[in-house]
Amino acid sequence: MKFVRRFVQDKRAITPVLSHLLLTVVAVAVMSIATSATFVITTNLRESMGERVMTEDVWFNNATGTVDVYVHNVGKMPIEVSAVYVNHVRQPFDLPFRLGLNGHDWLRIDCSWNSGSVYYIDIVTSRGTHVAGYYKAP
Repeated sequence: MKFVRRFVQDKRAITPVLSHLLLTVVAVAVMSIATSATFVITTNLRESMGERVMTEDVWFNNATGTVDVYVHNVGKMPIEVSAVYVNHVRQPFDLPFRLGLNGHDWLRIDCSWNSGSVYYIDIVTSRGTHVAGYYKAP
């Protein structure tokens, strides 16, 4: 009986136990938040990395006065082109432009061009993937 009374009255051991318990709870909470954030980030990366687009050919069309780009979807998900830039200036194009898995088609960009000039063409998908390159008009 004396042992139990002495144990209950001795307050020295309670503080370290509570501090260790509190530290454990805080560590578990921080790790669960870190795990959730990692899951969200990797899910977004997986979606954007599954989207891969290639520019296979570029034609500066004299007959129509347009720039025609042959685009091929080599990724794991369908794409939709949301914007096209020529020399960092947004240009109109045939809307909507969508490609399914392994799809390919011509993207017609309505912009004037001069023979012998170099143009920077940047195609942007709805998920933010950029396909860009420098092309010289014949």
